[in-house]
Amino acid sequence: MTITWFTRSETGADLGPIREVNLAAFPTPQEADLVEALRADQGAWIPGLSWVAEEPGGDVAAFALLTRCHVGDSPALTLGPCAVRPEHQRRGAGSAAIRAALQAAREQGESLVLVLGHAEYYPRFGFVPASRYGIRPPFDVEDQYMMALVLDAARPVPAGTIRYPAAFGV
Repeated sequence: MTITWFTRSETGADLGPIREVNLAAFPTPQEADLVEALRADQGAWIPGLSWVAEEPGGDVAAFALLTRCHVGDSPALTLGPCAVRPEHQRRGAGSAAIRAALQAAREQGESLVLVLGHAEYYPRFGFVPASRYGIRPPFDVEDQYMMALVLDAARPVPAGTIRYPAAFGV
């Protein structure tokens, strides 16, 4: 059965459902708490870059968040947390939310997105190892897991160390 996921940016009514999706998707409340901390950080939060995918009945099935980070002194975005209710995993809900968030970032004029994640999953969206651009995280991680997606090839890609919002704790 193929499901068509309806995607949209979060609204005030989605705060509880987004927390529930994160609590269901992860073994601890760390990601759910991180989303709330990022939402409260005026330097990290960007309106219109928190996206949900709704199941056919209208309930939130998946979530993808882009927030402000920096590479050196240049602005960029970081993708995550991303979460999918377990009963909807591997059915396209997460991909739909991520694609919608990335498209919204393009439309807002953003040029670079970074993600620390599964090397088998994120390349489907165009992510490649960030090291190809001279971008590195402020912690040790295997090269394949720290990835970058250039949204606007006409703009120069900054090189340097990623500075995450304080809520990430790095």
